[in-house]
Amino acid sequence: MPSFDATLEADMAELRNAVDQTSKEIGTRFDFKGSSAKVEQKDRELTVYADSDFQIGQVRDVLIGKCAKRGVDVRFLDIGNIEKIGGDKVKQLIKVRHGIAGDDAKKIVKIIKDSKMKVQASIQGDAVRVSGNKRDDLQAAIALLKKEVSDLPLSFGNFRD
Repeated sequence: MPSFDATLEADMAELRNAVDQTSKEIGTRFDFKGSSAKVEQKDRELTVYADSDFQIGQVRDVLIGKCAKRGVDVRFLDIGNIEKIGGDKVKQLIKVRHGIAGDDAKKIVKIIKDSKMKVQASIQGDAVRVSGNKRDDLQAAIALLKKEVSDLPLSFGNFRD
């Protein structure tokens, strides 16, 4: 029975490159001279440090621009609140989404069931597996998900016949 998996996974190598390019640009820009602005990456978490709320916004804008140029969808970035740390320094935690959360997976399954297509959707851990009798039905399901689920950068893989 033909099937495919809908997943949510960022290209971590390209994200690392975007973080490195952001750090390089921060080091060379005149408006960041003498400041403690920087971006750190630990697995699936980015931490942005700066001297003020305005500067943290500037660093975040540079990071988002570099991600867009490297082909990393900015919808993977879950931007947290700005926190004050010692003195006048601030930091912001940005989590990189990985895997489809339970609520989002249920929403995807509901969209497929409500469409009355001849495919079945099931939640498989942090992915959603869609299976059907015909490849054309699966391709129609992919087109439907691309149109309906615009808040998640879904990728479709593991296509089997």
